[in-house]
Amino acid sequence: MPSPRDVLTPDALAMLQVIAATGSFAAAARSLGVVPSALTYRVRQIEDALDVLLYDRSSRQARLTEAGAELLKEAARLLEEIDAVANRVKRVSTGWEPQFTIAVDSIISKTIVMELCESFLAQQPPTRIKLRDETLSGTLEALTSGQADLALGVADVVNHAGIHSKALGDVRFVYAVAPHHPLAAAPEPLKDELVRQYRAVAVADTISRGNGMTIGLLGGQDVFTVANMQAKLEAQLRGMGSGFVPECMARVYIEAGQLVVKKMERVQRVVRINYAWRSTPKAGPGRALAWWLQQLESPTTRLALLERHRGV
Repeated sequence: MPSPRDVLTPDALAMLQVIAATGSFAAAARSLGVVPSALTYRVRQIEDALDVLLYDRSSRQARLTEAGAELLKEAARLLEEIDAVANRVKRVSTGWEPQFTIAVDSIISKTIVMELCESFLAQQPPTRIKLRDETLSGTLEALTSGQADLALGVADVVNHAGIHSKALGDVRFVYAVAPHHPLAAAPEPLKDELVRQYRAVAVADTISRGNGMTIGLLGGQDVFTVANMQAKLEAQLRGMGSGFVPECMARVYIEAGQLVVKKMERVQRVVRINYAWRSTPKAGPGRALAWWLQQLESPTTRLALLERHRGV
C-alpha cells in the first residue's frame, strides 16, 4: 500500500483543488483531461494511504467529509509554500543569503535595530532575518562560532582570523545608584572598601565557553546577576544594587534625578564599541550583508545605535 508521502504529491493536491472548484468528479476529469475512473482511482489511493474517507459517496456531488475539508485546506497552504520556496530559491540564486543572523549586544538600541530591519524587509528580499540577544563576550562568540553573520556591539578587541570589524563609537560608563541607595549620600570619590559593602548589579555574559567577562566587580562583593543591560538599569533604578552603566543608556534617568552618578577612586571607563562580520569568499559579501554594511557606514546610524535608547 502506498504511504501518505507517496500519494500526497503537489500534483495530487492540485487535483483535489480542481475537484473542489468544479464540484464533481466528472467535471474535474473533463477539466484535467482524464477519464473519471482514473480520477476516482487516484482519490481512492489517497484515502487508502490516509485511512480516511475524503468524499461522501452517498451524494452525486463531490461533497467533502470533515477530513476531506481539512486536507483541502492544508493542500492550499502546502502548495503556496511550495511556490514560495521555488520563488525564494530562484531569488537566492541572485546573491541573497537564505538567512542572515545578527547578534545584538544589550548595549545596542533595539529601536534602531528594528528600524533597520523594517527598512531591509521593505525591499521584500528572499533573506530571512534572525536577531540574537547577546551580552559582552557572547556577542563576538556568536559571530566566531558561525551562529551569526553580523555582530553589533562588540566590546572586545577583535583579533580573530576571518573576522572584520569597524568602530560604532565610544561609550562612557558611569557609576550610578538610585537616590535612596546608601551610596547616593556617601562622600566622593567612593572608595573600593566602601563600595564592596554593598551589592553590585552585573550582567551575565552570554559566552557559552569559558568564564566570560566581568566589569567593575570587586572581590568579595555581593552580586545580583541579570540577563541584560536593560535589566541592570531597572535593578539599579529600584535601588537593588549599584554599578557601572553606559551613560548613553542611563542619561534620561540621570537627568530626571532617578539615578545619581558618583565619582570613584577608580578611573571611569570609556569603551570602544564595534561591529564585526565574517569574511566572505572572493565573490564578495552576500547582498544582505552588503546592505547592512552600507547602512553602518552612516555616522548617523552608528551614533543612533549607541544613543537612541528608550526607557526600561
